[in-house]
Amino acid sequence: MENFVVSARKYRPATFNSVVGQPSITSTLKNAISRNHIAQAFLFTGPRGVGKTTCARILAKTINCQNLTNETEACNVCESCKAFNNSASFNIYELDAASNNSVDSMRSLIEQVRIPPQAGRYKVYIIDEVHMLSAQAFNAFLKTLEEPPSYAKFILATTEKHKILPTILSRCQAYDFKRITVEDIVHHLMWVASQEGIEAEPDALHIIARKADGGMRDSLSIFDQLVSYTGQHLTYQKVIESLNVLDHDYYFRAIDLLLAGDSSGIILLFNQVVENGFDGQHFINGLSDHLRQLMLSLNPDTVKLIEAATSIRQQFAAQAARCNLQFLLQALDIANRCDIDYRISNSKRLHIEIALLKMSRLVAGSTPPLAAQPLPAPNQQSQNGTTAVAEKPKQSPPPKAAVPAPPVTSPPPASVPSATVQSTPVQPKAESAIPASTVKQSGGPAFGFSIKGIGAIKESTVEEPAATIPELRNNFSQELLESVWNEIVAATPHDPVVYYLAISNYKPVLKEDFVIEQRVENKMMEEALIEKRPDLYAILRQRLNNNVLSIQVVVNPSVEKAKVYTPMEKYNLMAGINPALNELRTQLDLEIEG
Repeated sequence: MENFVVSARKYRPATFNSVVGQPSITSTLKNAISRNHIAQAFLFTGPRGVGKTTCARILAKTINCQNLTNETEACNVCESCKAFNNSASFNIYELDAASNNSVDSMRSLIEQVRIPPQAGRYKVYIIDEVHMLSAQAFNAFLKTLEEPPSYAKFILATTEKHKILPTILSRCQAYDFKRITVEDIVHHLMWVASQEGIEAEPDALHIIARKADGGMRDSLSIFDQLVSYTGQHLTYQKVIESLNVLDHDYYFRAIDLLLAGDSSGIILLFNQVVENGFDGQHFINGLSDHLRQLMLSLNPDTVKLIEAATSIRQQFAAQAARCNLQFLLQALDIANRCDIDYRISNSKRLHIEIALLKMSRLVAGSTPPLAAQPLPAPNQQSQNGTTAVAEKPKQSPPPKAAVPAPPVTSPPPASVPSATVQSTPVQPKAESAIPASTVKQSGGPAFGFSIKGIGAIKESTVEEPAATIPELRNNFSQELLESVWNEIVAATPHDPVVYYLAISNYKPVLKEDFVIEQRVENKMMEEALIEKRPDLYAILRQRLNNNVLSIQVVVNPSVEKAKVYTPMEKYNLMAGINPALNELRTQLDLEIEG
């Protein structure tokens, strides 16, 4: 019975032209050989299974070949090539640095370098996993690597270039091997399957190539494993069953449910995935990759980046036509955050289900998290209990020239918390709703300001005729100001709390020439209000139809209440609140201790 040889060894490239996925490196090495510009030391770096050691062996074989072909390839006929093919060459040495990483091993290597080759032109030393050498071994190797004999060539291979000493790197020609693309792996697997007489579906080979993650050796190992499972016919269905890979159909169905806003459907689909034995993080990672493929399908220039078979690409294109970029970006962000926080979540299944529910609310027809809503209509009670102002047709804004605000000398009014005030709004002659872009909703009305919102306000008023100053005075009142201000306070989030307190602790006071005085208790509130003052201007001027109003911030520290310490002081405070306490004390003939 013939011994089985794995495909990774049986179909290992023997020439530069047969190396898969590294055309720039192989062409550079062939040009160096043809021009006799062979460096004294080479460093091959890159991920596992991309051809580093293979290229090192081909290079060692080729530079010792006595009859190079016209394509600068080894002839496989001369004595040197035959000896190499039979693993009997005395001019090529392979050293595993993982097991020979001491100074003594390096000294032995240096002693061998001093002996010239008995046949052939060069003695080639291939040191694999060179990053495993100790610092002392590296230092012992430095002098020989920098000034080797003319017949000695060194080829160092490693997967971790950052662990190599800079003094070693400076003495080598470094070649960075890249991951092999999915298409290159698929083409090579199709060739191997044809050589072995195996029928393989292209979709099945794409799954193998993607599972290999850019490594040819890994893809060939997976190929051998699947051939043992499926026999001579490699199908897509058997591959996903054997590799425990989620089918593309799951993700296409998931996106269809998300686009339809079907929250219960997407939860049931995820439950089916879990019941089939798949890990939740595996599903969310696959969904992220599917969303990425859809995003690439939106642009003809990025379609080539999709790593899938032609039939699957057509499905991506058809589904991408029903998606918009905003939905894909928001869904990708939710999936990415879910993946990051998955490890630290106590309820991992619930964590993913929440992410899927958020995605299902992103589509049109459902309430998006950041949807904008106008303020409520007049005489209707809003969610927070405040009364809204009626929406009326827009009126012309005043001229751009603003009336300068005179200094305020009148004392500020007493503090009245706005949360307890229910003022009756006065219907203005002209008023318009706050633009949707300036309102931020998250599970309820929340007030937010943005550059886009301010720009929308400017665009909505720039072409309207200007109103006169008398008209503005007639349409402007303290009651109307308080009503609009209460709406702003009710729609403002409590974070940052300093700004919220700055606009809610005191009612605004309307002064002459449309100056609005707002009192605050400290410098922090003053700075927070001044920082947000441009945004307040944009909203107030739009809601009050007045472009000449201004806001003046006045620091008015609240009076600190007298503190009570002794029992008598506490009694006097209570008696001041309820005078009947003195009568009770007299009738019962009570005395206060202390």
